[in-house]
Amino acid sequence: MGDMANSSIEFHPKPQQQREAPHAGGFGCTLAELRTLMELRGAEALQKIQEAYGDVSGLCRRLKTSPTEGLADSTNDLEKRRQIYGQNFIPPKQPKTFLQLVWEALQDVTLIILEVAAIVSLGLSFYAPPGEESEACGNVSGGAEDEGEAEAGWIEGAAILLSVICVVLVTAFNDWSKEKQFRGLQSRIEQEQKFTVIRNGQLLQVPVAALVVGDIAQVKYGDLLPADGVLIQGNDLKIDESSLTGESDHVRKSADKDPMLLSGTHVMEGSGRMVVTAVGVNSQTGIIFTLLGAGGEEEEKKDKKAKKQDGAVAMEMQPLKSAEGGEMEEREKKKANVPKKEKSVLQGKLTKLAVQIGKAGLVMSAITVIILVLYFVIETFVADGRMWLAECTPVYVQYFVKFFIIGVTVLVVAVPEGLPLAVTISLAYSVKKMMKDNNLVRHLDACETMGNATAICSDKTGTLTTNRMTVVQSYLGDTHYKEIPAPSALTPKILDLLVHAISINSAYTTKILPPEKEGALPRQVGNKTECALLGFVLDLKRDFQPVREQIPEDKLYKVYTFNSVRKSMSTVIRMPDGGFRLFSKGASEILLKKCTNILNSNGELRSFRPRDRDDMVKKIIEPMACDGLRTICIAYRDFSAGQEPDWDNENEVVGDLTCIAVVGIEDPVRPEVPEAIRKCQRAGITVRMVTGDNINTARAIAAKCGIIQPGEDFLCLEGKEFNRRIRNEKGEIEQERLDKVWPKLRVLARSSPTDKHTLVKGIIDSTTGEQRQVVAVTGDGTNDGPALKKADVGFAMGIAGTDVAKEASDIILTDDNFTSIVKAVMWGRNVYDSISKFLQFQLTVNVVAVIVAFTGACITQDSPLKAVQMLWVNLIMDTFASLALATEPPTESLLLRKPYGRDKPLISRTMMKNILGHAVYQLTIIFTLLFVGELFFDIDSGRNAPLHSPPSEHYTIIFNTFVMMQLFNEINARKIHGERNVFDGIFSNPIFCTIVLGTFGIQIVIVQFGGKPFSCSPLSTEQWLWCLFVGVGELVWGQVIATIPTSQLKCLKEAGHGPGKDEMTDEELAEGEEEIDHAERELRRGQILWFRGLNRIQTQMEVVSTFKRSGSFQGAVRRRSSVLSQLHDVTNLSTPTHVTLSAAKPTSAAGNPGGESLP
Repeated sequence: MGDMANSSIEFHPKPQQQREAPHAGGFGCTLAELRTLMELRGAEALQKIQEAYGDVSGLCRRLKTSPTEGLADSTNDLEKRRQIYGQNFIPPKQPKTFLQLVWEALQDVTLIILEVAAIVSLGLSFYAPPGEESEACGNVSGGAEDEGEAEAGWIEGAAILLSVICVVLVTAFNDWSKEKQFRGLQSRIEQEQKFTVIRNGQLLQVPVAALVVGDIAQVKYGDLLPADGVLIQGNDLKIDESSLTGESDHVRKSADKDPMLLSGTHVMEGSGRMVVTAVGVNSQTGIIFTLLGAGGEEEEKKDKKAKKQDGAVAMEMQPLKSAEGGEMEEREKKKANVPKKEKSVLQGKLTKLAVQIGKAGLVMSAITVIILVLYFVIETFVADGRMWLAECTPVYVQYFVKFFIIGVTVLVVAVPEGLPLAVTISLAYSVKKMMKDNNLVRHLDACETMGNATAICSDKTGTLTTNRMTVVQSYLGDTHYKEIPAPSALTPKILDLLVHAISINSAYTTKILPPEKEGALPRQVGNKTECALLGFVLDLKRDFQPVREQIPEDKLYKVYTFNSVRKSMSTVIRMPDGGFRLFSKGASEILLKKCTNILNSNGELRSFRPRDRDDMVKKIIEPMACDGLRTICIAYRDFSAGQEPDWDNENEVVGDLTCIAVVGIEDPVRPEVPEAIRKCQRAGITVRMVTGDNINTARAIAAKCGIIQPGEDFLCLEGKEFNRRIRNEKGEIEQERLDKVWPKLRVLARSSPTDKHTLVKGIIDSTTGEQRQVVAVTGDGTNDGPALKKADVGFAMGIAGTDVAKEASDIILTDDNFTSIVKAVMWGRNVYDSISKFLQFQLTVNVVAVIVAFTGACITQDSPLKAVQMLWVNLIMDTFASLALATEPPTESLLLRKPYGRDKPLISRTMMKNILGHAVYQLTIIFTLLFVGELFFDIDSGRNAPLHSPPSEHYTIIFNTFVMMQLFNEINARKIHGERNVFDGIFSNPIFCTIVLGTFGIQIVIVQFGGKPFSCSPLSTEQWLWCLFVGVGELVWGQVIATIPTSQLKCLKEAGHGPGKDEMTDEELAEGEEEIDHAERELRRGQILWFRGLNRIQTQMEVVSTFKRSGSFQGAVRRRSSVLSQLHDVTNLSTPTHVTLSAAKPTSAAGNPGGESLP
């Protein structure tokens, strides 16, 4: 963190220095000039560039860079540019200090009550009442109490304070390490973000933070622009600027009309080169950031203001906390009281459970205190008929304080404050371990949601397949070749046309490089389909590089880049005779419809009629597709010199083509995928394949993967057919039609991004099953964004994925592999189970401790377990047990059961049986010891001891036995599904073993040397052995309980259900209306104006995320489709730029590519 902080210090003063020096550092532009230039748009910007620099290359000259070669890669030059124009880095907000976290931990209500009690107890113990010796105050200070013991009265208070400090430090440390982990994760995501620049004429991938002003950067489809720049050369470039302007239409950029490219915007189509003109805090995003006060001070004020306004607003402001860490932190804190949308399933259940337990504990402790006070008052003043004497007041007050402390103890033990700790530890641990399994988790709750997943909609290319494509079959000159033809077998004309068509009509950034190691495969860089075609050229013993050198990229006359609507790509070049030639390649069934001629074996044209096309589809394309190959058609068209067509009329231009070849590209299934899919199916998860490929190819690959099995009843549909089935006559999607389709659907081919989104939304909204489906989606392209967002868990590909997809996702698969998804399911289920294990253990302790403290206090006027002992039990129970049980590693057996539903209770019947069963055993033992223990061990009874009497062996044995039973029960708690072998895999979790042994060690120290503070007196070996023996009895008793079949115990209730029907989670109600009502309830009239102001910022706030890369921001803003924008849309329907009505739901279109309706 240190270096980041420093850089933020160097950051701000710089611009001022430059303004004085006219052209600092020998560059021809000052920082201020560039900043003002970047604020202009369109024609104004062009005019300004022409006036000031002549043209873009003039600007490049001033910045001492070459439009084709880029910067010389010299460290001094780059450093100098950083000095003058700043670095491409926005200083993050300072993390919370450890002390702030300690202060936050101290806000806990129970801890405050304890602190008060401890301080009162301390104060009273130092006050020696004058009438101490008088008999008048009753049996207050009887017992063998010497002076030393009386002096030790302060110890109890001090011990309570000490344990409170322990709890606080543990909590604070945990929060701090969590924050640190997130910042680590954050910086990892930021470092992984690379961008392509040209330096010394070489294409390099540099980290985004290393970009400097004057760099020549390559921009392409799917990029998220990391800095501001001016376009030098572009092909069909379209940008989504909604994150800056709120306009959802894509903006067309070209060097001669609108060359300004802004950081934080998304490239939706095309490609090009730009010269970087502003980075970091000087870029458009950076400026907005500075306005939002990511620097810190304004932030604090804003936070305070927000907190005053309302809890809900405070949530909305949260994302400004820059790092995901801060946000999670806040979320954890506010978990209980903020009406926040989309609480994760687990959090919902836990919060509800904790509140129920808390209420019960409060009632119990109140009753305890009342009974104790009444008993004392009646006994002292009624039965013994004493008068209340002034000098006795302090003595009586001391009694009352003692009762109060006992009451608080009951409360402390009843409230499972270990729960948030267990959840946090479990999630943080899982997230850390999932990194090793190639899952980079961006939203914590995604990890746990994954455990409930019931459906996975997976992409085909790259996820199920290796994404190393090769051409294996081809149809050239009337011949179908099953392997690569010999170059001599082909007519030179065909070969030449083919080589040109492939080399020119593909992104020049796509290349095949020599292998890194001897004997390895050549490296494919760029678009994999294009790599396959270039590989085909190399296999035909020709080279694509000379062709590209002959016709460099800036000589290309017009480029129609590939997008999901066209499903083809075309490039126009100017011929020497002044005519034009268009090369086109794309999905065979689409492109063949536009072909009117085909080359025969001599390379001459022959006409190609619809009948020929049908023949070709049957004889060539379908057989290729049934082998699981993707078929690509390559075609061309010549335009004579006289007639230049209207290039914007794309349908005219790309028509009347001549087919050169059809190639079949193989993308082999990853060897480990079939096994992974089998695991998913066994675990009750349906895998569906959604692909843009042809249906036969898709079906062949689905069969290879095991997604469809012969003899099963399943559907494989094409996008068109799917839409026909789910839409009514008016073309609207109907849920009940969808419900007929999706349960059997296994393969959706030739699907558009909207189909994918429709399918995901349809499955999630469906109410046909007994429980709501939880859907995971994988995606890599920009067009997968909407589906990834809509899904419960979105997986983006780390290698092949575009920035847009990563931004929309919850988990990034760093190895693009389907098996990693199975790992994620395993971890998700493990989180759920870990928390259930912890609950089972914790609640047993709670039930026992509360009952013991309560009955003990009522019958013997003194809890057998003292406050400090209770706190120690609470500490071991909470902190250590949560550590031990939350870090259990997942096992394959987790994949053998069906997913838990969203409304499955946290505490199943089996767990309830275990909790109550063990509680019965423990209570029996403790009460036996309490009432007849002194006879059994032949020691003095500890019951009815006066105030400040020394600790008795009797009560020490009870305390020790209690702890021993907890320790052994912790081993029992490792299994929650009623398994017999509780030791199974215990040594694979070193943390667990360490904690159990460590706790045991500390317990020995406490009992033998704890003395007065812990109210313990040392025990003999024999007594220790008895305590241990009773503890081991827990394991035996566990086996007894396991024998009782749960099905017989109808009386047991389950607990910790998800939110009930009346408090349905927001998503299940019609989102739009729900949110508005919610908003109106939340907001008082006066705030609406404030909100509108905030909404102005909010439109721009999306930008902020782009730098943050963790998406914590955008995630937060988009996911909770904020109350703000909803309200804004409702109150401001007069400004329709922000509203797209989709299925009659107002959703904010701000920052919403293509204006699709967001979840």
